[in-house]
Amino acid sequence: MRDAQTIVAEMASERIQLVIDTCLLAGRIMIESGSEMYRVEDTITRIAHNAGVENSVIYTTPTGLFFSVKGSAVSELRQINSRTINLEKVQRVNTLSRKFAEKQISLRELHDALEDVDQNTPLFPLWLQFLASVVVSSTMMILFSGVYDWNDLIISGVIGGLGFLANYYINIWTRVKFLSELVAAFLVGFIAYLAVQLHLGQNINNVLIGAIMPLVPGVPLTNALRDMFAGHLMTGTLRALEAGMTACAIGAGIGLAFRIFF
Repeated sequence: MRDAQTIVAEMASERIQLVIDTCLLAGRIMIESGSEMYRVEDTITRIAHNAGVENSVIYTTPTGLFFSVKGSAVSELRQINSRTINLEKVQRVNTLSRKFAEKQISLRELHDALEDVDQNTPLFPLWLQFLASVVVSSTMMILFSGVYDWNDLIISGVIGGLGFLANYYINIWTRVKFLSELVAAFLVGFIAYLAVQLHLGQNINNVLIGAIMPLVPGVPLTNALRDMFAGHLMTGTLRALEAGMTACAIGAGIGLAFRIFF
């Protein structure tokens, strides 16, 4: 009887550990992919609830994720080392959590599927991201300036795409936060000045307005406000500060280019 009780206790402990690992994995993927904190906590709570853990405790920040069970000595923390925008991963995690809630997949299958999402979710090819940044820069130039100048439209799109590529590759080469935005913004300012001097563009202000748009932290700032409205004041403040620092880095890059070439 004692051996049977030990086996049952070990099985219960293993299941609790699997629940914790699954919840922390789902939360880490969502935070690293740019999800709002209230959505992260809601998804983790639903996974734990449907796994039979009613008294879970979750605490989320942009740099760490804590999960524990009331009355249990087991608790774990996951560090968040990188944050980007990948709404495809957020959507897949939400879909898997709903399938688990509907008993379409088991807890182990959910954990394995989340690991697959973490490792194998495809990104859009770089050429398509570049093309999207070109389109965004061109259309934003028209939207904010109200000028339909084909020369400025084309050169603004090209410079915006080049700025996006600079930001992309600098993020790969270095882990210094905000450096990629600073350097990319400087290159955007320099190329815009050069294009106007060569008469490839007409108005440098219109060109810069559109070209800088792919670097602007619109989604992080929106998520910061949504977190604040949802009651996550610390997380919202930290995200707003990060978005503000990114905007300052972009402004510093443009200002440095102006200081040197004007």
